[in-house]
Amino acid sequence: MTDVVFTFEVHQPHRLRRKLFWEGKVFRRLGKEQLFDYYFDNEGDREIFRRAARKCYFPSNQILLDLIDRTKHDHKSVKVAFSVSGVFLEQCEMFDKDTLETFKQLAKSGNAEFLDQTYYHSIASLYPEKDEFIEQVQMHRQTIRDLLGYTPSVFENTELLYNNTIAKTVEDMGYKGIYTEGIEKILGEKSPNHLYTPKGSKKIRVLLRNYKLTDDVGFRFSARWWPEWPLTAEKYAKWLANTKGEVINIFPDYETFGEHHWPETGIHDFLKHMPLKILEYEHLKMVTPSEAVERHASMGEIDVPESEMTVSWADIARDSTGWLGNVMQWAYYTTLRRLEPLAKESGDAEWLRLWRDFQTSDHLYYMFTAGGGPGEVHSYFSPYESPMDAFVVAQTLINDFEARLRAAILTANEPFLFHTGVGKQYYTGTMAWSLKGFVNAAETVNAKALEFHIGNGDFESWAKCSLKDDELAAKLAEIKAAEKKGQALRRAIVNAAKKRFTTLKAQVQAATKQF
Repeated sequence: MTDVVFTFEVHQPHRLRRKLFWEGKVFRRLGKEQLFDYYFDNEGDREIFRRAARKCYFPSNQILLDLIDRTKHDHKSVKVAFSVSGVFLEQCEMFDKDTLETFKQLAKSGNAEFLDQTYYHSIASLYPEKDEFIEQVQMHRQTIRDLLGYTPSVFENTELLYNNTIAKTVEDMGYKGIYTEGIEKILGEKSPNHLYTPKGSKKIRVLLRNYKLTDDVGFRFSARWWPEWPLTAEKYAKWLANTKGEVINIFPDYETFGEHHWPETGIHDFLKHMPLKILEYEHLKMVTPSEAVERHASMGEIDVPESEMTVSWADIARDSTGWLGNVMQWAYYTTLRRLEPLAKESGDAEWLRLWRDFQTSDHLYYMFTAGGGPGEVHSYFSPYESPMDAFVVAQTLINDFEARLRAAILTANEPFLFHTGVGKQYYTGTMAWSLKGFVNAAETVNAKALEFHIGNGDFESWAKCSLKDDELAAKLAEIKAAEKKGQALRRAIVNAAKKRFTTLKAQVQAATKQF
């Protein structure tokens, strides 16, 4: 028996406003609550989403619901899976709740599995530290539970980005399966139509996308130059029946069905008939990803070292260069990374949300500069005239955001690292990049660190040299002279820093009227 697993990628980004830089409208005086609509093109997103819902999501979901209902009492039934980004679900709630309702119906059917991914469809898994990646996955898991009533057990990283470290991180989070691309450079002579174990992991299994059979539908279905055109449900089912292996993973973009290939091509008829044709073969069975993991043992180890060859499903290279392949992409990525401690130190949900919306991988994808077939694919998805235009827009807006964030939390020139003594071994793991962060840290850090630094005059020096705040430095010098210890010292430092932050924040607000 060969298991056939159909999984669909469902994602729409919050697209950036493209004309703010050219119209001279950046660094405007705005309230924080206005910034999302200022940075992101809700009008354009609404138009694209509603078109995709009309042509793809709603009719395709209805076809699958009908197939599931038709076969649910048979000994073999239609089963599918979805990997739906958090920002897509946000747009469902913003623009078309009827579409969201059809996904809820699929979740309730019992024959549709939902995978986890990063909430913001980001490349946070490639960050050196995995904290942000883990937080976004946890956000996504909770959203799938809240909106769809489903708890995922299989993971699909953004654009199938994968290496050993990502796999181990996902395993440690409790997932039993993870998807990636079934490409020759990680498989060698092995077949993609089996389950494998990541090097360095024990329990989690790797499900490999059969990219050739997937691309026959995703890219070539309506290509009249293709020798196999027209692709019929009967022909495709026969190809699957003749494919050797235990598990065949077909994993296209869901927009394949009505958006990339318009309804006039017959793509919806293909979707309607193809699952039934598959089930006509005695040795083929449609299962969900988690069922495949339960049903089959690992056929060996897959080794994808983080330092050598992160893989994905993008372009011919099928690596990370679709997002980090040129200096523009690296510049934007570096800005994103630099803002992480500031956004999190703000302690403000809206600043954090905005920073995370800037992380969506599409912004980097549009900056791809290679030519040929991959360049044509990137251009097809991009709303920009050129990769350079995409970079100018994204970098300008994130710089605008950075300026506002730095002003809001009163960022220092250099961070303050809290130690309890001299030497790396005494570092507490706590640092502050801003006066706001200093207040938060002083409230919780080991009191020994406060005593150590106040005694050395470190707080006073940081306030004067990095914050450029002589008034706070003078107040901290007074606290030092008072020779307070323990919690009394903590209260004195926190009160002084908090009072100064409130005063300076009010001055910034009065001067700029931005926040």
